[in-house]
Amino acid sequence: MPNFIDRRLNPKDKSLGNRQRFLKRAREELKRAIKERVKSGKITDVDAEQNVSMPARGVNEPSFQPDNNTGERRHVLPGNREFAAGDRIPKKASGGGAASAGAGTGQSEDDFQFVLSREEVLDLFFEDLELPDMVKLNLKESVAFKRRRAGFSASGSPTNINVGRTMRNSYGRRIALHRPARREVEALADEIAKLEKEANGTAKHRKRIEELRQTLEKLERRRRRIPYVDPVDIRFNRFEPQPLPNASAVMFCLMDVSASMGEREKDLAKRFFVLLHLFLKRRYERIDIVFIRHTDEAGEVDENTFFYSKQSGGTVVSTALEEMLRVIQERYPAHEWNIYAAQASDGENISGDSERCASLLHDELMRLCQYYAYVEIIDERETEIFGTTDNGTSLWRAYRTVDGEWPNFQMTRIAKPADIYPVFRKLFGKQPSVQLRK
Repeated sequence: MPNFIDRRLNPKDKSLGNRQRFLKRAREELKRAIKERVKSGKITDVDAEQNVSMPARGVNEPSFQPDNNTGERRHVLPGNREFAAGDRIPKKASGGGAASAGAGTGQSEDDFQFVLSREEVLDLFFEDLELPDMVKLNLKESVAFKRRRAGFSASGSPTNINVGRTMRNSYGRRIALHRPARREVEALADEIAKLEKEANGTAKHRKRIEELRQTLEKLERRRRRIPYVDPVDIRFNRFEPQPLPNASAVMFCLMDVSASMGEREKDLAKRFFVLLHLFLKRRYERIDIVFIRHTDEAGEVDENTFFYSKQSGGTVVSTALEEMLRVIQERYPAHEWNIYAAQASDGENISGDSERCASLLHDELMRLCQYYAYVEIIDERETEIFGTTDNGTSLWRAYRTVDGEWPNFQMTRIAKPADIYPVFRKLFGKQPSVQLRK
């Protein structure tokens, strides 16, 4: 039987073992807290550390204590001045306690505050979505890196030799060690050759030639001992991997906010938008989010208004697509931004408008978008009816024509959180480059 040993170092004043045991014991409560945070918080804050408030009743350690209704006690505690051994003391009635004291009396116990790391938050968020482990790992980690210059090193690959820094080190070493220059040696050799041609046989002349030869030999020996480039001079360019998202992206969130979209539908839509944002965040440095909601009219709003503000009216989906096209033309040109769109709806639309939506996607939007995802939120009881057929609303049938022609378009129906992942299957795979049509 294999033995697994956790060799991770404990953080300061913390115990990883105790932390894991607590997470396992309080998992359901933590999942509930994270679900509430996702519903009430911002999309961009989902993958950050979360401070979760835990009820005190859920964090007490098991303990043993004497039963108040049985047993005998025949000892006196130190400091007692009122009772003696053998006195009979009425037992305290069960129930009540510090936490049940009335308002203004006794002591109350605050909720336990527990800080979840980013990885722990994502684990709890992904649990209901039933994502494959590889997808979870990809969303947790940054996988795009760039080699960044980080100075020089004395060792490395020959292809990374920095010639300028190497020659500068060589020059400084030769000056410090007084290595003879080539022109100095050549000048001395020329002088010896000139004196030898004069053919003067005097002793003084021969002595001068001998002295010059000895000097030349000394200089050559010194040049051989002090190489022009020594291994100690060589410097290599040093690089460090730096996480670097590719570029800038804009994420359009489109949602029907008419009366037919209740809290369950909006909660599923928000989970869908959060998952898309997490996917984009690991690929791009800058991500702008544009929220467009619509009934029979569409408008760009902030996130709080998008999810929580109520609006009455009919349903005209094309108004949201027209508003998205307007925002792209004004602020997000396709040659500068990677454009992603996610649309959530219950499928309801005014008669005749679904064809208008398909036309806008065919003629305008799909050639600008890197990826467009449409989710239709249905009731769980309708899963059997619509799960295996193309039957459905007019909007669904119109979007099927777009799905068949554009590879960067995805659509699906969802009834519960676990249904969200299939629409991202293509995204998590290696996407072929999409040719934008002219």
